[in-house]
Amino acid sequence: MVHSTWSDWFVTEEIEASEPDGLSVWYLGGNGFVFRTAETTLYLDPYFGDGSPPRTIRMVPVPMDPSAAALCDAVLVTHEHIDHVHPPSYGPLVEELDADVYAPEASYENPAYDGDLRVPEGQKNVVAAGDELSFGDVDVHVRGANDPDAEEPVTFVVEHGDETFFAAGDSRPAETFEAIGNEFDLDVGVFAYGTVGNIVHTEDGGETYPTEWYNDGEQIAEAANALELDRLLPTHWDLWRGVGHDPKSLHEHLASYEYPRTLEVVRVGDRIDVGKPGVVRPKDLREGE
Repeated sequence: MVHSTWSDWFVTEEIEASEPDGLSVWYLGGNGFVFRTAETTLYLDPYFGDGSPPRTIRMVPVPMDPSAAALCDAVLVTHEHIDHVHPPSYGPLVEELDADVYAPEASYENPAYDGDLRVPEGQKNVVAAGDELSFGDVDVHVRGANDPDAEEPVTFVVEHGDETFFAAGDSRPAETFEAIGNEFDLDVGVFAYGTVGNIVHTEDGGETYPTEWYNDGEQIAEAANALELDRLLPTHWDLWRGVGHDPKSLHEHLASYEYPRTLEVVRVGDRIDVGKPGVVRPKDLREGE
């Protein structure tokens, strides 16, 4: 069961009450996002769980309960890890809003989640690198990834008109990134950023050892330049206790590189518009009353 820190205001009064002019994106924490245009709403890797203490302990708010959502055309999944395939987080979107799930085969066959995936056969779609998807006025291009901790990871390019957003999941730099950068003029890209942490691995009998799950600064610089990103948003840096990082430190790593043009730090609940830089102020429905 999901327990929203913010009740239902974020999804009902901010995300779904907004009227995007172009492609707008809200950050849900971890690597989770909501994409909205005037016609289409997509969720990517939504995770509203608390972690699996003591292995992973959530350190940021849970911004919404998915059962409060009224809009969702599809759920996109980058890989099989539990903070990307989490049925309590996407289940209501599938069951109540008839959204289909689009995920690599391993996300269905070998997920980290132990339980019912809550995806009926008729709403289950398997994707692989090279696939092309369309949802209303949004095109989604499935491309390759390099996540040594995942069995079958993918990345997504979300495209609306001339606006493009690259979602890397937990990928490190990949050989395919240069080709992706040549294929698309990428406005925004997101990469998981973190440190090596001494993690209690309950799956290994409680053994504790140094663990690296996410990119360091050098890897992010390499990936951003291969993709030729205009704007870079680091993610995942604050979700788990023990592997966090200060995203502002990326300024030093990136200062001597051509890309990205801009580094933007977002927190849970922040909105960006892909067509222009900066964080968009939350909508206040009380304005003008």
